Amino acid sequence: SEKHYEPMFQRTRFLRSNILSNKYTICVPLVDRANYGRLKPVMQAVKDHPDLELQVLVSGSMVLERFDESANVVIRDGFEISGRVYMELEGSTPETMAKSIGFGIVEFSSELRRLKPDFLLMIGDRYEALAVTIAAAYMNVCIVHVQGGEVSGSIDESARHAITKFAQYHVPATPRAREYLIRMGEHPDHILDVGCPSSDLARTIDSKLDPAVINGRGSGVSIDLDAPFLLTVFHPTTTEYGGEEGQIDTLLLALRELELQTVMLWPNIDAGSGHINKAIRIFRDTKNGVPLRILTNLEPDDYLRVLANATCCVGNSSSFVRDAGYFGTPVALLGNRQNLREADEHVLRLPMEKDAIVNGIRKQLDHGRYQPSSLYGDGHVSKRVAQKLTEIKPYIQKHLAFAQSENL
Repeated sequence: SEKHYEPMFQRTRFLRSNILSNKYTICVPLVDRANYGRLKPVMQAVKDHPDLELQVLVSGSMVLERFDESANVVIRDGFEISGRVYMELEGSTPETMAKSIGFGIVEFSSELRRLKPDFLLMIGDRYEALAVTIAAAYMNVCIVHVQGGEVSGSIDESARHAITKFAQYHVPATPRAREYLIRMGEHPDHILDVGCPSSDLARTIDSKLDPAVINGRGSGVSIDLDAPFLLTVFHPTTTEYGGEEGQIDTLLLALRELELQTVMLWPNIDAGSGHINKAIRIFRDTKNGVPLRILTNLEPDDYLRVLANATCCVGNSSSFVRDAGYFGTPVALLGNRQNLREADEHVLRLPMEKDAIVNGIRKQLDHGRYQPSSLYGDGHVSKRVAQKLTEIKPYIQKHLAFAQSENL
């Protein structure tokens, strides 16, 4: 019971960095473009709440020029950046990813010592997110984790579960993820809400797409938005490092056979991304006849507009599982990167085989749009989360929920 459970957390000191205003300070680390897109509505809700104060740390690919320095988008959206952490070691190999975590722990520790937040609001499963989580945990900063309890493929799943075990509070995206958190030993009373906040942004945007969003940047042919087009995102699967060249070549051969207009985003910075980038550049430059346009990055609102207008999404991005479902956009989900991730009927899972990819995309094109899905959120998550942040108390030491009851 809460009566017995509460004292076991040793709520011995509540560290508020803004004692005079009596506000909780909520520190939000942003480490890549998807990170920001999902947390943007929560950040706005926190910023607008009279009892909360927002701190924003930008890191990972958000601060890198070759990823369009997405931190500038955060500023244009009206958020003040409290600090920048440079942690990415060049190379995009397993070794550089591991070393980058070490750099991140060092640098995030300095920033957390300076900012002294009451809560760290962390999302997802990135290795950069793991770095700041470790720093916060060892510095006795209370952690709220968004999107815990999910299963998928690659090292991201392990990082996600590790962050869950460091976090004191949780905001899972689906009811199944909530149940998984409880089975992992997290206390039900410390699950603040259920739903993915990116659904809030999807609910509020105007889905009308300005052609300049696609054709005014990047490289390749101009895309006719009145005709069908594919949206393609293919990230490396880190646990299959060394096999990404064959995988991206298979996808590109499938696109060549389909000869459909394609908008492609560059992959993330994970191990193996250099091989994918090279294959895409060669494919683009060989004049293969595929009407292809390649973009480095899209702002969160624009990305969702492209997602909403695409005839079919092709690749292995988690946003195709989460956000495309909200719009009913068909998805051809490739390979193992999202293996076992909970999905609605709009997702067709396909192996990394050319004929299977071609036939799967054609099947989704023939089907057309699906009914919109609320599996990953009802579009009203962020304000509920912000309100919950005013009602909870930061604490330090956590225990397995079932261990509490067994030791009463």
